[in-house]
Amino acid sequence: MRVRKKLVKIFYTWKVKKRCKKVGIGLKVNGKSFINQHTYLGDNVNFNGMAITGSGKVSIGNNFHSGAECLMITSFHNYNSGRAIPYDDTYITKDIVIEDNVWLGSRVIILGGATIGEGAIIQAGSVVVSDIPKYAIAGGHPAKVFKYRDIEHYERLKEAGSFH
Repeated sequence: MRVRKKLVKIFYTWKVKKRCKKVGIGLKVNGKSFINQHTYLGDNVNFNGMAITGSGKVSIGNNFHSGAECLMITSFHNYNSGRAIPYDDTYITKDIVIEDNVWLGSRVIILGGATIGEGAIIQAGSVVVSDIPKYAIAGGHPAKVFKYRDIEHYERLKEAGSFH
């Protein structure tokens, strides 16, 4: 069983690296993951099951961690100004930006147009439809900020280089 699990990690890490526009050092892909070809990854990125779809750009900073079965969607059907109902064959594309040291819980969905600020934590099962500020802890559908990290503690850990 251990050998199979290790081979799965190697395969998905290779697959993500191959498809990525840019990838930093220390990528770890621990579960089924696929990304679009407009994805930029920083250093020490950890996916535990990630799907990045659409034709928009996704930028993920350093020291990113995701729980299982997360989803980022960068393209949407054109329902408002298209030529057919409920939608036509054109798409609206919006980019996603995730800054350094962000942690997503399991099954988080991020929609195009959102920026998640440095050090933010997104609660499992949340849907991010708009910007989340630095150091925020947010959750729900749509995700709303309900708390902030201890910023002084965060900055001390960051300065000391204490990254997981």
